[in-house]
Amino acid sequence: MKFDIVNEIKLIYSRKGNSERVITNSKDAVKVFREHFDSEQMDYRESFFTLYLNQANKVLGIKRISESGISSTLVDVRIIMQTALLCNASGIILAHNHPSGNLTPSVEDLKITRDIKEASKFLNIHLLDHCILTSENHISFAEEGKL
Repeated sequence: MKFDIVNEIKLIYSRKGNSERVITNSKDAVKVFREHFDSEQMDYRESFFTLYLNQANKVLGIKRISESGISSTLVDVRIIMQTALLCNASGIILAHNHPSGNLTPSVEDLKITRDIKEASKFLNIHLLDHCILTSENHISFAEEGKL
């Protein structure tokens, strides 16, 4: 047996299946996010998604980062950045829901946004926005000056 073999890492990237949707503002992003959030769970449990964009702000894809409890969800910055790198994203938009219906960002919301912003800056990927959704409304960190 050979124990000194190093596994080869192979990455494959395909544009097949990518949409031609362009994100120009938070309303465009929220529309895409709402298509992926489970509307029946919006007021029940918290979920966190990331939208990945190319340099022309065309959607490359969306990924659910986590789904958890009633008042919080675990977000791993490395998973967000890994996906951004794998799909050659130039920009990302974050979104999570508040089952409480309260649109005010929590201290934890502000901290995770700051952490993701630092990581994305290091990788030259633009954090364009972070949206908080409720079943009826949303806020945009970019529009609120919280980014």
